[in-house]
Amino acid sequence: MRTKAAVLWGLNEKWQVEDVELDAPKESEVLVKLTASGLCHSDEHLVTGDIPMPFPVVGGHEGAGIVAGVGASVTHVAEGDSVVLSFLPSCGRCSYCARGMQNLCDLGAFLINGPQLDGTYRFHARGQGLGQMCLLGTFSEYTVVPAASVVKVDDGTALDKAALVGCGVTTGYGSAVRTAEVRAGETVVVMGIGGIGINAVQGARIAGARNIIAIDPVEFKRDKALEFGATHTAATVPEAAVLLVELTRGQMADSFIITTDIAQTDYVGPALDLVAKRGKVVITAVAHPAATQMSGSLFMLTMMEKQIRGSLYGSSNAQHDIPRMLDLYNKGQLKLDELITREYALEDVNQGYEDMRNGINIRGLIRY
Repeated sequence: MRTKAAVLWGLNEKWQVEDVELDAPKESEVLVKLTASGLCHSDEHLVTGDIPMPFPVVGGHEGAGIVAGVGASVTHVAEGDSVVLSFLPSCGRCSYCARGMQNLCDLGAFLINGPQLDGTYRFHARGQGLGQMCLLGTFSEYTVVPAASVVKVDDGTALDKAALVGCGVTTGYGSAVRTAEVRAGETVVVMGIGGIGINAVQGARIAGARNIIAIDPVEFKRDKALEFGATHTAATVPEAAVLLVELTRGQMADSFIITTDIAQTDYVGPALDLVAKRGKVVITAVAHPAATQMSGSLFMLTMMEKQIRGSLYGSSNAQHDIPRMLDLYNKGQLKLDELITREYALEDVNQGYEDMRNGINIRGLIRY
């Protein structure tokens, strides 16, 4: 079939919106008609090379829609079902899935390879196969994805809002609730208030944090953080340090969550300085693969039992957690509508990312 998609053909190029060919789903695959796709910063990492992936590639990894067809052996969804696409597939059988760590499923090794799990391509243009960001490619009206990436949700779900739960909401919320294990009465710092950080803020709020300090140099984002549950804001880490001393009588933060656009090696040391004894520094932001050194006092790491934790997808389980995120939304506890700053047509994807870079979007959304 023919479909319109946004394709990235090379490093530091613009997204090209063009007609492409899409194959029918093979065994254990699902054809989805997209309702909406979020403009996540991780797709910008493809442009800049911070996430290395072979070109060309159909972008997008945060989407929701309606099942338009299924391949052989697919039983958990059928044509007409409402679904959210998880950017991390889970097989349910590998050692990590068996131990409840579905976000670390062995299928994650295929996320940025380009082709589908069987090594072949579903999208084609200009005489060659097109890779799919995180096996999804939600910057397209239709896409074919692994069944392991598809989460069935209730009929009638607001799929334009649910699209954001496929990555940003669950990653940010989980960074606070699951990776940082925020508990009632704790003090939390979130550095970087974009599509991930804003959800770390509301995750900390829902978990019952007493103090939530949101750090961002952009005033608009600091103001939005207050709407989502931050109790205080700061433009810089030193400003946050002053607040922490006052708010905690010098005990400092229970957790410091890094959700900046790109993780920098020199972020870790100052974050470690601001967490308390047994405090956790959670790194959710993606760093360039060449960034192999971190700063910080190893002496204090030992003496105060401080911790550094990586967070992939907020340590979440898509099949379990995505429906529950939507339940929280339906009950008025989780904000989704307010996350969407602007909507775009697929043809305006480059404008959407320019707006993101200029700091005027919390989350842009492509609506089909």
